[in-house]
Amino acid sequence: MKTTEPHIIPEAIKQEALVALSHYPELENTPIEFKFKKHIKKSTMQAQPAFWSVFKNKRKRKYKILISENIKIADTLYQTKNMPSEIMIGWLGHELGHIMDFEERSGLNLIGFGIKYLTSKNYIRDAERRADSFAVHHGMEKYILATKEFILEKAGLSEKYINRIKRLYLSPEEIMLLVDERDALLD
Repeated sequence: MKTTEPHIIPEAIKQEALVALSHYPELENTPIEFKFKKHIKKSTMQAQPAFWSVFKNKRKRKYKILISENIKIADTLYQTKNMPSEIMIGWLGHELGHIMDFEERSGLNLIGFGIKYLTSKNYIRDAERRADSFAVHHGMEKYILATKEFILEKAGLSEKYINRIKRLYLSPEEIMLLVDERDALLD
């Protein structure tokens, strides 16, 4: 485990995490622990505030990005840490987008977020699309698109999982529209 104050990053994904974090300079001093976990229900990664920090001032919160140790693709089990770098960076960038979303919320709002995320498919969709939007606005579209291409076309994932991704997350076309909007604002 490598500590890059205030970030705790497993050595296996250190380079990818640092690339993803470089797109979010506002998270430079935000405590984030990247942690492998045996299994995460229905996903590969999950960003969340550390439990007790929900009750602290926004500037004193700590976060975790849980990363499933394995992902099942078709009939094969792969170690997540062995995913291609560009795809890992995209996944991590998406999760950092969730942390950006969390940073804007009060403690009470975060608790409501958690409850709604667990109980409402529409709320999950909105939250996942916000995280993708944060990543795109932070210049991560190359990585987000690579991750989506991998999931939707190359990974051999089940049709059920692919349909879930299509339903909940921004499509490649929607990402390119966001890029165009962002770039128009910069001109």
